[in-house]
Amino acid sequence: MAIENDLSLILEQERVLQFDRFDLGSAWELGSRLRTMAVSAGHPVAIDIQMNGMPAFYAALPGSVPDNAQWIRRKRNVAMRFGHPSYAIGLGLSLENRTLADKYGVDPADYAAHGGSFPIVVRGVGAIGTVTVSGLPQREDHRIVVEAIADMLNLDKQALDLDAAPVIV
Repeated sequence: MAIENDLSLILEQERVLQFDRFDLGSAWELGSRLRTMAVSAGHPVAIDIQMNGMPAFYAALPGSVPDNAQWIRRKRNVAMRFGHPSYAIGLGLSLENRTLADKYGVDPADYAAHGGSFPIVVRGVGAIGTVTVSGLPQREDHRIVVEAIADMLNLDKQALDLDAAPVIV
């Protein structure tokens, strides 16, 4: 099934997409990569990187809307609370035919289990923040974040690309 395939690949993404170090300069580099990728593709997205609860990078590209900032906040809350990509949490809930609200009692105004937020993990330290994109379909928001992190870490983007997996309807 497509959901299980995506979840399996997301587990692999989480395993390999870890940094040896990550600081404000790294946040700027990652955010700039994401911005360049989005501009090149004409994506109307907003990009957010948070470190230890502090804004480290933000960009809103042409075509993005104020609501993207709220989606970022809600998706980021999911990735931070559960320590996993927001897309993985949403897919898992979909398999259970549940929502964040009924399973965990969280307010949908503050939490969105939709793709686009990925924890920033430093090896030996753990999650120190998140990188989040909003403005595309959720699978694409997730994909562009993974591609940018893989590119920054000099990893094989193709091997980590969900687009090779079946599309979720």
